[in-house]
Amino acid sequence: MDGFQRRREQKKQNILEASLRLFMDYGIQKVSIAEIAKTAKVSQVTIYNYFQNKHTLIHDVFIYYVDQSFKRFEVIIVSEAPFPEKIQQVIFNKQEVAAQINQEFYQHLMQEYSKEGNYIEKIYNEKALPYFSKLFQEGKDQGYIDPGLSDEAIMFYVQMLKDYVQREDVYAKILPLTEEITNIFFYGIIGKKE
Repeated sequence: MDGFQRRREQKKQNILEASLRLFMDYGIQKVSIAEIAKTAKVSQVTIYNYFQNKHTLIHDVFIYYVDQSFKRFEVIIVSEAPFPEKIQQVIFNKQEVAAQINQEFYQHLMQEYSKEGNYIEKIYNEKALPYFSKLFQEGKDQGYIDPGLSDEAIMFYVQMLKDYVQREDVYAKILPLTEEITNIFFYGIIGKKE
């Protein structure tokens, strides 16, 4: 990649990062292209050179957000940390995101997630599921997950939870419960044993 292309990609990255920060803090409707341009230190014209309109920018920010979230998840899963530490990091990340994300931005993200054939579903099926399988196998190998549980049963449970969360009547209520739901998922209703 030559210098011009690198600068072009860096500008696009700056716009996506600025947009994501602003959407996370204030939601989508309250953030203008002028505010994004100021935060990204580019002109409004530059934004429109990269993104046709605000709708296109929002869509690309969702993809950027999903990619960044998956990269953080991937770093945790491939780390050399023991299983309980990985679980704590996953729970902490979910808790941190739930505390930071604007409700309106979250609703838009979940609406996108509930559409058939969406990007989140693609990443989940192609990349996250294999990592979940790896994580659960590590949990079994390290004695934290019942080795008598079949991979099929565990993945069925994961899929059931994912399908339920995609329902509009559910995702509208789930954000404040993120940490609790994640804890129940990993530790059950009995809770973590010290």
